[in-house]
Amino acid sequence: MQKELLVTDAQTLAFETDCHLFQGCGFQAPSVWSFIFEPLFTIGPVEFNKPMLLAIIGTFLILAFFWAGFSKAKVVPGKLQMVAEALYDFVHRGIAKEVIGKKGESFVPLLVSLFFFVWMLNLWALIPLAQFPVSSVIAYPIGLALVVWVTYMTVTFRSNGFVGGIRNLCVPSGLPKPIYVLLTPLEFVSNVFVRPFTLAVRLFANMFAGHILILIFTIATWYMLGTVLGTVYASASFVMTLVITVFEIFIQGLQAYVFTVLTATYLSQAVEEAH
Repeated sequence: MQKELLVTDAQTLAFETDCHLFQGCGFQAPSVWSFIFEPLFTIGPVEFNKPMLLAIIGTFLILAFFWAGFSKAKVVPGKLQMVAEALYDFVHRGIAKEVIGKKGESFVPLLVSLFFFVWMLNLWALIPLAQFPVSSVIAYPIGLALVVWVTYMTVTFRSNGFVGGIRNLCVPSGLPKPIYVLLTPLEFVSNVFVRPFTLAVRLFANMFAGHILILIFTIATWYMLGTVLGTVYASASFVMTLVITVFEIFIQGLQAYVFTVLTATYLSQAVEEAH
């Protein structure tokens, strides 16, 4: 059944190109076809597809950019070094120091990596030939959320010990004792299970919805061509495609920022001493 759903890149939009408005054929909205790709090749049981390739290329692009910016750093930086430093400082000062404080220095490599990796996964949606946000495949947000969760748990118990770590996760300080009967299990479920779940779903849902909207208006633009009246409708749909695309540029950066800030917030709580 799964093999029947797999499609090539040329079929990603999954609609009939000779079908137009007023020709007796219905509008074919995007579906699961737009998110399932035929394997490029197979290694044992692992099928290597387009999203995997984009994720790997994105990783190397990020590494190459910062390597080129910092490998021969100068006191008077060149243009590339200035851009690299500005982007690095955005995460270093604007997120790590701002959210975690002095203890945030040790987490800067993780936060910088998360921010630019998530941003790159999102940006693929607007890059010609790629045109697919890798983070709209739920496996990638889940994988990133698991990295954050494991780091969060490790730092919590390493900083506070086992008993202190449990108190840190479940027992907020400064509240009347009777409230803890209800609050402690809620805090445990929230911090241990809900946080990684919402971290993954928030990123996935935003990128999935944005890609669906762009596809709908792109397909609608083509579908409504063919007559004078249809061309008027198609023009309006094309304008909406441009508007949504510009909006997506903002959303892509925002989601990378939100993911990184929430990670920093969890780590900030993890290094706090339990009371």
